[in-house]
Amino acid sequence: MTQRVELATVMDRLAVDALVTDYAVAVDDGDWEAYRGLFTADGRADYRSAGGIEGDAQHVAAWLAESLRLFSMRQHLIVNRRIRFDVVDQDPDTARVQADYINPMRLAGDTSATAPDFVCGGRYAFALLRTDDGWRLREVVVREKWRRLPDPRPAPVIN
Repeated sequence: MTQRVELATVMDRLAVDALVTDYAVAVDDGDWEAYRGLFTADGRADYRSAGGIEGDAQHVAAWLAESLRLFSMRQHLIVNRRIRFDVVDQDPDTARVQADYINPMRLAGDTSATAPDFVCGGRYAFALLRTDDGWRLREVVVREKWRRLPDPRPAPVIN
């Protein structure tokens, strides 16, 4: 492998990693315009394993905007990113990323809470395509593995 090819691969890895981070930040910040802009024109997302929907990025962004209004704080942590490029004509045109996530969230209206009320974790499968505008998401599949719901019992009073 030449230095030029190695440098191109490193640059692609950095760009793909940045796209996954941009995805997490867009969801956490509720920036649905940015979220939609991360996808190809035919890009899709599948949140069914977490109780959500599957559909095109526009439809899913609208569903996320409504669903996540329940939470005043969201913080995706996407880790253990495994990136694989598929090479077509010696150029990596597509990529796949498998990454684990943990997502703590705080319910809206709970001003006394200092910790998240709801936490879930699982694995993302991202399919990416190189476009004229850079790497974009073609598909996002969420595979939720676990969740911890709020404790319905009232917190003890400490005097």
